[in-house]
Amino acid sequence: MKKSLGAKTLAFPAPVWIVGSYDSKGEPNGMAAAWGGICCSRPPSVTVSLRKATYTFDCIMEKKAYTISILSEKHTAEADYFGMASGKDRNKFADTGLTPVKSDLVEAPYIAEAPLVLECKLIHTYEIGLHTQFIGEIVDVKADEDVLGDHGLPEIEKVRPIIYTMTGSAYHGVGEFLGKAYSLGKKFKQ
Repeated sequence: MKKSLGAKTLAFPAPVWIVGSYDSKGEPNGMAAAWGGICCSRPPSVTVSLRKATYTFDCIMEKKAYTISILSEKHTAEADYFGMASGKDRNKFADTGLTPVKSDLVEAPYIAEAPLVLECKLIHTYEIGLHTQFIGEIVDVKADEDVLGDHGLPEIEKVRPIIYTMTGSAYHGVGEFLGKAYSLGKKFKQ
């Protein structure tokens, strides 16, 4: 029997992304965000939801661009710090030793140490309630060569992204391989 838990933000997993932006002085800024995901394939787009109270909110609104840096498990402490400190008060790049890189395509920085990066131009914002959803068209994806597989695309086992769970406010790594998509379910087709 299932127990009702009420209306809560309980969905597994949530990504740990560092949303990169420039502030009004042109200083690099980044914040950890877990409310996000791919939202469209044509045009390729990604969404991230932020509260207006965040420093990053105003930065994205001003520059109309952001990046998503997907750090690997070895940078979990740095990612956590990017979610704890405010860019208004701290230079999180200097504090953690991570390197901001100026995108050639959008007015936002990304993290050099991130094995996977999405560069996005802001195309829509939607106020939902406490959060505003930013929808960015992905203008480029950059990946370290050592995380690419035989087909030239990133492999999750090589990227080793950080996953966040709302229950317990905890970080996890990627689990074991379970099978190929669009293949396992074929046994139910008749």
